[in-house]
Amino acid sequence: MTFSLIARCAKTGQFGMVISSSSPAVAARCAHTRAGVGAVASQNITDPALGPLLLNALAQGKPADQALASVTKDRQHIDYRQLLVIDAQGATAIHSGAQVLGIWGEAQGVDCAAGGNLLANPSIPTAMITAFEAATGHLGDRLIAALTAGQAAGGEAGPVHSAGLKIADKLDWPLVDLRIDWSDSPIQDLATAWEIYRPQMAAYVQRAQDPTQAPSYGVPGDA
Repeated sequence: MTFSLIARCAKTGQFGMVISSSSPAVAARCAHTRAGVGAVASQNITDPALGPLLLNALAQGKPADQALASVTKDRQHIDYRQLLVIDAQGATAIHSGAQVLGIWGEAQGVDCAAGGNLLANPSIPTAMITAFEAATGHLGDRLIAALTAGQAAGGEAGPVHSAGLKIADKLDWPLVDLRIDWSDSPIQDLATAWEIYRPQMAAYVQRAQDPTQAPSYGVPGDA
């Protein structure tokens, strides 16, 4: 019910993920990032607990493949899960269980990995990787390009209704955490939300770190 891409920006050290699904609020369950550690997609009959477990394994120094093995080994119902992991060095690993739904696919690229299930065709992850690697600009721009390419290549077998973009930078909380939880055009709506949020990102970080130096809020009543 999902297609997604996880990535690392080699230049900034940021980690990010984009995802879309026919299910509501997909990013709330499936998108996991941690500054300085990595990113994880936990999808297909989702167990959200697997995201933090994999990030903890990465934080302990395990590379992506070992972290994935440590979490999936002998775990109950693991055949129903699809997991994508990227570590601090940009190495990736993927688990697609025997019970992954419908047409599914997975692909790995430079500093990125993509996967999906109940897809219109199995080429979607490769199309996302190709678009991500060809895109330029901020990690968010490249992630949106990948998600848009996944949709253009066929996306999910049915219409999608939710999407999300999540990016971790240097702080304990996400630099970007944008979600479209229900819409008839969630990927386009997510791209619009990103365009609005992108020029304000630094200001929100500054307000958290030192509000005395932050720019004005630009709302009625702001002195």
